[in-house]
Amino acid sequence: MPREKGRTLVAQNRKARHDYAIKETYEAGLVLVGTEVKSLRAGRASLVDGFVTIDEGEAWLHNVHIPEYDQGTWTNHEPRRKRKLLLNGAELRKLRMAVDRQGFTIVPLQLYFKDGYAKVEIGLAEGRKAHDKRHAIAERDAAREMAKAVGRRSKGRYDG
Repeated sequence: MPREKGRTLVAQNRKARHDYAIKETYEAGLVLVGTEVKSLRAGRASLVDGFVTIDEGEAWLHNVHIPEYDQGTWTNHEPRRKRKLLLNGAELRKLRMAVDRQGFTIVPLQLYFKDGYAKVEIGLAEGRKAHDKRHAIAERDAAREMAKAVGRRSKGRYDG
């Protein structure tokens, strides 16, 4: 039984949400060695250059940087080694078909501990062009302005 309850965020990839349109998200377990877990519990990881490939029916996480554990000895791990992801067969088939047929890519979005187990949230993503990024920013700003106006109106401070 896991020692802890709840969800503890270790790392987040904000750049991925800016550069890609995320269509679906999946939660996957990670196969880690002991010093990687200790380094993650210390809150040290970077998802910035990470991506996922599916090779021979298995999902692999590449270029995620988990620094070496400070108190580790010769048993320390490689910081940027590829790590196996734990997904069920149906999810793997669905992801492989989306990547092969529709040109999607799979990017890591968050790395966290859930009930004591290391998990990664991966997203099925489609690349955005520069004008799409500007459009997404404009939509977000417009929604923020509308929420402000509704808040002012509900408090009786109508400016219009």
